[in-house]
Amino acid sequence: MTSLPRPDKHSPETLSFPSQAVHAGNVTDPGSGAIRTPIVMANSYGLPEDASTISWSGTDVPLYTRNSGTNQLGLQAKLAALEHGEDAVVLASGVAALHAVFFTLLKSGDHVVVGDVTYEAIYRLFAELFPEKYGITATFVDAADPAAVRAAIRPETALVHVEVIGNPTTKVTDIAAVAAIAHQAGALLSVDSTFTPPPLFRPLEHGADLVVHSLTKYINGHGDAMGGTVIGGSDLIRRIKSDAMVDVGGVISPFNAWLIMRGSVTLPLRLAQHQASAQKIAEFLATDPRIAFVAYPGLAEHPQHDVAARQFQGSGFGGMMAFAVRGDAATQDRFIANLRVVTSAVSLGHDESLIVHVAGGADAGPRVAYYPEDFRVWGHLRFSVGLEDAGDLIADLRAALDATFD
Repeated sequence: MTSLPRPDKHSPETLSFPSQAVHAGNVTDPGSGAIRTPIVMANSYGLPEDASTISWSGTDVPLYTRNSGTNQLGLQAKLAALEHGEDAVVLASGVAALHAVFFTLLKSGDHVVVGDVTYEAIYRLFAELFPEKYGITATFVDAADPAAVRAAIRPETALVHVEVIGNPTTKVTDIAAVAAIAHQAGALLSVDSTFTPPPLFRPLEHGADLVVHSLTKYINGHGDAMGGTVIGGSDLIRRIKSDAMVDVGGVISPFNAWLIMRGSVTLPLRLAQHQASAQKIAEFLATDPRIAFVAYPGLAEHPQHDVAARQFQGSGFGGMMAFAVRGDAATQDRFIANLRVVTSAVSLGHDESLIVHVAGGADAGPRVAYYPEDFRVWGHLRFSVGLEDAGDLIADLRAALDATFD
C-alpha cells in the first residue's frame, strides 16, 4: 500500500490548497517568536562580516528592499505554491507585473499576439506605446478562436498574451490550445489569470509559461492593498526579477506584501462564496425582461460555456459578470444610483460587491470595436460579486430595477 506524504506546513507541496493558503510562505519570527511573519518596514538589511562576495543585485536573501525583503520573499513563496509554479516575483501593481513580463521578454522588432479583449492599460501598451517607442508590433485577435491565434503568428512572434476570462466581456480562452500554438511557433505564452485565481484555474498546468495576477483583486480580497505577481519557471522569473524589479524598481512595499499575505489566507473560502453567489445572480438577471444581456461563463447560453466547463473542471465560473439594463446610458446610471447594497466603484474581487458603468459606442474608446454587439449597443455594467448574502444582492438588484423602471 502506497502511503501519502505526511502533511507538513514547512513543505507546502504536501498540503492541500486550503492548508497552503494558511501556511505557505509564513515563518515564525526568530526574534520575537511571533507565529506570523511580521511587517518588516526596513529598506535595508544588515550585511555579513565579509560582504565582498555579495551580489548587489541578488534577490534570494534580504539585502535591500528593491531586491528582496522579508515580506516580499514570504509572499512570493506562497504564490508559487498556490499556482504550482517554480518561483514568483511580486511587484507594486498588476500592471507593473504585466509590464515586467513585456519589458523583460521583448525587444525591438518583436511581434506579439494579444487577445483582443484585454485590460485597458495592456491595450494601450500594445496599440500605442510599445510600437511608437520601441518598434514592438502587436496583432489583436479573438483569443477564443485558436485558428485566429494561429493565423496571427509571424516568424518574429516572440510572445502570445491572453486573459483566461476577458475583462470585461467574460470571453473565455482555451489556454491549452493557445499554448500549443504559441510553443509550436517558438513563442512564449503569458496569461493574465486575475479573474481566475487558484484553485479555480492554474494556467501553468495547461501549458502557459507565465501567469500574472493583479494581487489587488481576489488574492488580497479586501480592497486595501495593491500589488501584482508573475509566476512561472525559475529561469524566466529570475530574468524578470533582475531586469524589471531590481533595475526598474517597481517593487511592492513591505506593508502591501504583508496585507496581501494576510488576505490570501481566506482565498479558498472567499472564492467559493463569490462563485456561488455569482451563479445565482447571473441566473436571476438572465430571466428578467428588463435586462438587455448577461455575460457570465456559468450560463449555458454564454458563447464559451462549454470551453469554460471543460477547462475549469467543475471548480466554478468566477465571480465576474457584465450586463446591461434596457435603456440608454442615463438609464444605466439611474439603475446604479438606485442600488443600496452594491457599491459603485472600480476594481474587483473585493469583499464588497462593486459595479461600474462603461458606456457603449464611441464613448467606450477604441477597444469597443472588439466587443460583442450587445456591449457596443447597450454599454455594460461590470459587476464584481462580493461576499454579501446572495439573497440580499438579488433583492437589491430587483429593487433597483423596480425603481428604475417605475
